[in-house]
Amino acid sequence: MPKSSKLRVLFLFPYPSDTAGSQRFRFEQYWEALDKAGIRYDKQSFLDEKTWAVLYQPGHLLAKIGGILRGFLRRWALIFRLPRYDRVFIHRELSPIGPPLLEWMIARIFQKKIIFDFDDAIWLPNTSAQNSLASRIKFHQKTQSICRWAYRVSAGNAYLAAFAREFNPRVRINPTTLDTERRHNTLRIHQAQDKPVIGWTGTHSTLPYLTPLIPLLQALEKEISFTFLVIANQAPDFAWEGLSYRPWKAETEIEDLLTMHIGLMPLKDDIWAQGKCGFKALQYMSLGIPALLSPVGVNQDIVEHGEEGFHCRNDEDWLQYMKVLLQDPVLRTQMGKKGRDKVIAQYSVGSNRENYLRLFD
Repeated sequence: MPKSSKLRVLFLFPYPSDTAGSQRFRFEQYWEALDKAGIRYDKQSFLDEKTWAVLYQPGHLLAKIGGILRGFLRRWALIFRLPRYDRVFIHRELSPIGPPLLEWMIARIFQKKIIFDFDDAIWLPNTSAQNSLASRIKFHQKTQSICRWAYRVSAGNAYLAAFAREFNPRVRINPTTLDTERRHNTLRIHQAQDKPVIGWTGTHSTLPYLTPLIPLLQALEKEISFTFLVIANQAPDFAWEGLSYRPWKAETEIEDLLTMHIGLMPLKDDIWAQGKCGFKALQYMSLGIPALLSPVGVNQDIVEHGEEGFHCRNDEDWLQYMKVLLQDPVLRTQMGKKGRDKVIAQYSVGSNRENYLRLFD
C-alpha cells in the first residue's frame, strides 16, 4: 500500500464511467479502496455519454466524429493540469486512433509516472464490422511503446504480462475481479426449480464466438427442454424459438444473470483469445452458476475441469457437458458453490485489494 497519504493520481480511460466491463471490473470498483488508502484521484474518459450512446449504432457519423474531436480536446486540455499529479493511470490507451503522442509527452516531457493497465491483446489488430474504419488508423503497435514508457504495467493475466515484460521489467499481474460483497453477492441456490436456462453474456464483439454452438443447442433442444438466454448490448443475428434475448442493462445485470442455470464461454483458440481474462466465466461463477468454456488461455486456470465447470474442446464436449448439467441439478449446485468460493478466494476485490494498491507504491 502506498505510504504517502498525499499521493494524487489522474485516471484516464476510453469510455464513460460505469459503462464498459473492462473499466468497471479492473479499476472503477476500487475507488473506495483508494479513498481508504488516502490516495486522491481525478478521472476523465475520452468519450462522453452522448457519443457512447451512439458509438455502436449504425449511422450517426457526424455525432461520432464530433465526439472523437471533443475527446481529443479534453485530452489536450489535460496538459495544463498534469503538474499537480504524482501518477497517471492509463487504461488501454489515451485515444482510440492515432499514435501515442500524449502518452509520450506525459512520460518524457512532463516526467510523470505512468501506470499502464490493459486486459486484452490490444497490440493485435482485431477488426470487426463496427470498427473496421478506426482499425486502419488505430496504431496497434503503440501498446509496446506505452509499456516501455510506463513506470509500472498492470496486466490482466500471465500472457499479457509476458508481452509487457519484453519492454518493461516492472510488470504486475492484476487480474480482473468482481465485488462479491456488494454486487456479485448472490448465490444461485434454486438449481432444481424451473425450466433450465443455458445462458451467455457479452458484447457485440464477442457474439460471433457463439455462432458455432447454435446448431448444437438446436439439436440438444430436441432431446431436453431448456431456454437459451443471450444478454448483450446488441441482439444476435441468429434466432429460433428456444432463444431468449435481453438487452444488457447495468441496473438489472445481476438479476438477469441469476436466471441462468449454466453459463457458456466459447472462444476461438487464437492469439487474441489468449489475452482474454475469463470475465464471463468469473461472472457466472461468482453467482453460483457452473461454467462451460473453451480451455483457452487463463480459462484453464479459472475453471478446473470437473470442479467449477467443464472444459469443452470440441462439439462432442459441448454437447456432452451441456447435457450432463441440464440433467443434474445437484451437480449444478455443487459446481456453482465451488465456483463462487474460488472467485471469493482468488478473483474478488477483497482478495486482490492489496495487490491493486501496490500499483501505486
